[in-house]
Amino acid sequence: MFAPVYQSLQPAMRSQSIWRLGATASSTFARRPTLLRSYATPVEYLPKEADPQLNGYPELPRTSLQTRSPYGWWDIQGRRNYGETLHAEHDQLDMFGPDISKVPPRTAARQLGIASASLLAFAWIVYTFKPESPAVPRQYPYSGLVKELGGLQENKALEESSDEEE
Repeated sequence: MFAPVYQSLQPAMRSQSIWRLGATASSTFARRPTLLRSYATPVEYLPKEADPQLNGYPELPRTSLQTRSPYGWWDIQGRRNYGETLHAEHDQLDMFGPDISKVPPRTAARQLGIASASLLAFAWIVYTFKPESPAVPRQYPYSGLVKELGGLQENKALEESSDEEE
């Protein structure tokens, strides 16, 4: 698809710069579509301020050791070489830190929602269609053994008073 356009622009690229190629309307390429830049544009680099809490310790890139290849390391389990400078946040970025998820957050949230909805639907179906109990509830005489247990006043919980604790 792009090969014919690239081949036809090849002679012009030798004589003109890529900047003028897209901007020149009076050139021989006026009938062809304007080229768009597909490479990085120069940006003024501003160095980051040094972290005062590191006090001169090297600022290493924040990448987890879980992303490294499992082969070719002095410490195979930790995926690091002997004498390699540790990151300031090594406890979070080592092999035993929080796992790196391969599932995007939106997909994970959708899957969690589907699982939750399925569980709630199952619970609703069980609650709606549960059969009646085959046993008869137990019946106690005298208003549910109120008289045998000493009456309603005797069965209430005792109120705590501060006099007994002292």
